Amino acid sequence: MTYKVLAIKWRPEKFDDIIGQEHITKSLQNAIKHDRISHAFTFSGPRGVGKTTTARILAKELNKVDDLSSSFDIIEMDAASNRGIDEIRSLRENVLIAPAHGKYKIYIIDEVHMLTKEAFNALLKTLEEPPSHVIFILATTDPYKMPSTILSRTQRYDFRRLSIVNIVDQFKIILDEDNIEYDEVALKLIARKADGSMRDGLGYLDQVLNYSEQNISLNNVQDSLGIINDQTYVEILDGIYKKNVNHVITLTNQSI
Repeated sequence: MTYKVLAIKWRPEKFDDIIGQEHITKSLQNAIKHDRISHAFTFSGPRGVGKTTTARILAKELNKVDDLSSSFDIIEMDAASNRGIDEIRSLRENVLIAPAHGKYKIYIIDEVHMLTKEAFNALLKTLEEPPSHVIFILATTDPYKMPSTILSRTQRYDFRRLSIVNIVDQFKIILDEDNIEYDEVALKLIARKADGSMRDGLGYLDQVLNYSEQNISLNNVQDSLGIINDQTYVEILDGIYKKNVNHVITLTNQSI
């Protein structure tokens, strides 16, 4: 059986599974419930906090499908590799075609800020007068690179960095599922290094599991991720304060 990395294995499948973005998931659920769906959304925020995952869940809920790969009406595009005007012109032609099975034809455009100026201008024309059966979900880590004319024609949701508590709680669920022992201080250190990104955090947890197998300790996390312990930082700062150059160099070399 092919091993699945944690970020894929534990990817949320419904709104209730999404962690730390309740201000967004509640709004989207209410919009669906009361049939107040915008024709275009912008999901902005740091990497690994659930933008694309939320877009996929929203698309599945709107078209009432369980598997994105089985739907011809949900189209995902990566703007980093499809950033030119020709791709957007092709999109503009395709949006005129009615959905094959679902209620909507839904376009999820990831890293949308990577589109060229000409591509944005072409997309703007579609956003100004979109067909009633089309919904755009634009995801970006850098909304300030998007034209204001595009942003103003979408409903914008800003995703937050996840808290250390959010990330650690998810780690515990995963590790308890597999009966893996852990030190909570070690999990907090991984979460700190993830810097608010659940995807990064799960990647680090995968790395630590490969190193420590069935017991995640503080030392295992520091060794596998190359994290310097707090005491070493204190000693280096103390050496700098006392102008003990040789001691600082020795400590630095030991930490590399």
